[in-house]
Amino acid sequence: MPFSQQIFQQKLLEFIEVCSDGYAILSADDKMLGCNQAFCDIFYQDQRTIQDISFNDLMRLSYREGKGVRFEADNIEEWLAQAQQKRRQNPFRLFEVDLTDGRWFLMSEQILPSGEMLIQAKEITKQKVLEHQLYSKVESLSELALTDELTKVANRRCFVDSVEAELARCQRSDKPAALLLLDLDFFKSVNDSYGHQAGDEVLKATANRIKKALREYDIFGRIGGEEFAVFLSETDPSTALHVAERIRVILADYPIKAGVAELCVTTSIGIALTHGESNFEELYLQADSALYMAKRNGRNRAELFALLSE
Repeated sequence: MPFSQQIFQQKLLEFIEVCSDGYAILSADDKMLGCNQAFCDIFYQDQRTIQDISFNDLMRLSYREGKGVRFEADNIEEWLAQAQQKRRQNPFRLFEVDLTDGRWFLMSEQILPSGEMLIQAKEITKQKVLEHQLYSKVESLSELALTDELTKVANRRCFVDSVEAELARCQRSDKPAALLLLDLDFFKSVNDSYGHQAGDEVLKATANRIKKALREYDIFGRIGGEEFAVFLSETDPSTALHVAERIRVILADYPIKAGVAELCVTTSIGIALTHGESNFEELYLQADSALYMAKRNGRNRAELFALLSE
């Protein structure tokens, strides 16, 4: 071997030993031939401890001591069986590993034709933290885009999109549905008499009470101002009227505390029922027409559009 090649190999070993990346070489039968200290540090071991250890035994040691790899499994043998289905299936493999101490590593496995495997472990904790922060911000922005800021229920855009999807499903399965349009009675007088902060408290309390009166899968949103809407899938006229009455009562019979004042708030409700190929715009106009009739007939009541059209 030329002298220059010897120097190269010696320097390479020196660099690997002080490198922050972990390196390990496994034999064809998966036993540790050698590794640097950075690789040992991943498992909280030293080089003497894991010399000649098999891959399976190294994982068992890590599992038993609770240090090193974070195992998403209750049984290490089951985990090893699953891991062996992926290992050595291709000449090169790249994957991420998170540790019990919160660190993350990008691991690569390179297999020689003779069967030896070179493992490199590069820490990517900072990148994963940034990735998590970015994901959280995207989630927050998405939630803001779909949620009414004041009442924390679906905003108009989110409500309409959800209703259109559910309406299409109901029509495919030939199931009835209903749209309830709610408007708080004399809400302007609340703002004029008690201020906009009191009005905001009324809107938040109203949204919370309506949610409690609904089924988990009903779609509920704030359309704008003091107007709310509810979509009831697979719902017949009598059930729609029953839900509307439950909402009306839960608002009318229990005053809302807004600052030092206790305000009695009522709502008028218009109900539209699906028929044939109904779309959201048609249902909304029908519910709005029924809502107008509820206001004209004295407020604090529900009216059904289907009955008006007969």
